Amino acid sequence: MSFLLPLLISLLLGLLLWILRGRTRKPGEPPLVKGWIPFVGKALDFGKDAHKFLEEHRREHGDVFTVRIAGKYMTFIMDPLLYPSIIKQGRQLDFHEFTNKVAPLTFGYPPVLRTAFPGLWEQIKRSFQLLQGDHLAPLTESMMGNLMLVFRQDHLNGESDWRRGSLYEFCCSVMFEATFLTIYGRPATGVRHGGMDRLRNDFHKFDNMFPFLIAQIPIWLLGRTLAVRQKLISYFLPQHMAQWTNTSQFIQRRAELFEQHDELKDVDKAAHHFAILWASVGNTLPATFWAAYFLVSQVEALKVVRQEIVDVLRDSGVDFSNSSDIMLSKEQLDKLVFLESAINESLRLSSASMNIRVAQEDFSLRLDSDRSVGVRKGDIIALYPQSLHLDPEVYDDPQTFRFDRFVQDGKGKTDFSKDRQKLSYFLMPFGSGSSMCPGRYFAINEIKQFVCLLLLYFDLQLEDGQNRPGLDPSRAGLGILLPSSDVRFRYRLRSV
Repeated sequence: MSFLLPLLISLLLGLLLWILRGRTRKPGEPPLVKGWIPFVGKALDFGKDAHKFLEEHRREHGDVFTVRIAGKYMTFIMDPLLYPSIIKQGRQLDFHEFTNKVAPLTFGYPPVLRTAFPGLWEQIKRSFQLLQGDHLAPLTESMMGNLMLVFRQDHLNGESDWRRGSLYEFCCSVMFEATFLTIYGRPATGVRHGGMDRLRNDFHKFDNMFPFLIAQIPIWLLGRTLAVRQKLISYFLPQHMAQWTNTSQFIQRRAELFEQHDELKDVDKAAHHFAILWASVGNTLPATFWAAYFLVSQVEALKVVRQEIVDVLRDSGVDFSNSSDIMLSKEQLDKLVFLESAINESLRLSSASMNIRVAQEDFSLRLDSDRSVGVRKGDIIALYPQSLHLDPEVYDDPQTFRFDRFVQDGKGKTDFSKDRQKLSYFLMPFGSGSSMCPGRYFAINEIKQFVCLLLLYFDLQLEDGQNRPGLDPSRAGLGILLPSSDVRFRYRLRSV
């Protein structure tokens, strides 16, 4: 994505909306990196390559430093051994202040913390429990059926000849629709919603502007983004959703909560449901691509993982045939140790989430038994786990995909260290503490399901003459990075 637009927008905001007041470092505070552009600070340098930017400043300033980025002062904690002190700090550092302000602006619904909606926020938070624990079993079963539906109708037509496609587009088209059907349900008539390609295209248009919206750039400065968002929201109006069947218990519960508050307009309810769509697929789509890409790009990895899937099915008394539909239960998915390792490894290489907390007051932040730093009210305390994920002391040869990196003695490996100390947090694609993604278990399950079907039903090859796709830096700090370009591949029905 071009950096001209954010530069112009940031300069405009700096000139029109801000009166620059200089900040100087006080005794006890971390080193301060301000930059020379009013308001913008170091936002452009961070946006070009966040990992490189932070590593350069770590070498210059140490493991803790403060950077002015787009009008905010962000203190980065770069040593993963210090992460627990931030994650467990609950009273003076808060995550929800940021999300409760930014999410309504991004998705177009009114803040629900207002006195106009007593108790709604707490009830919404509790609804996420319907994506975890025992509730995963019916979600997994539904997702499996919907994946088979889309695969069977669009790609499993009995032809044995090679077909060509673009891998990111392929993953997105299948996962977007299957996830939508699983979360929101099916139409009143038929088994698939009409216009799903148009909905997905509009979603991608919105998603391309998502980094600017999260940065609190006014939506009216972002071209047709407002019109696209309104179009997406209208898809989830109550009169439309009331006609859908097989809706997940999660969405049913949220709809019931919204109906209890007359102050919420129909368009507000729809905007909340649209926000869940982004939460469901915004990071899962690129994560699915990277898992599929890395496996297809390594013959040995693909062979081992495919055989593991076949063995788990056979242990359950199922001899796979491409002419029949496969249903993998949550229990069977949990046994796929090498597949889970391969997915974790792809997340390690592609995730660039930023874990943030907002200081609720001026105070001295205890980092460890020997060190504290001063932070100011309103400052953001940030962990950037991509630096951990690419740390050669934690992960040997960190730029290389090793499908079995997270396997040890036939089980999932959790023993990773730095400075000869075991890390409490070594893989963090879903956030941490109170800010961890509540849908992470469902997300991993559906990626597993997609990869299982892909490997079971198809022979897969990347076309020659392609380099490994790069990481698009425009979403740095927001989750899984998109590929900088799509990947050409070919696939055909496997003969079993």
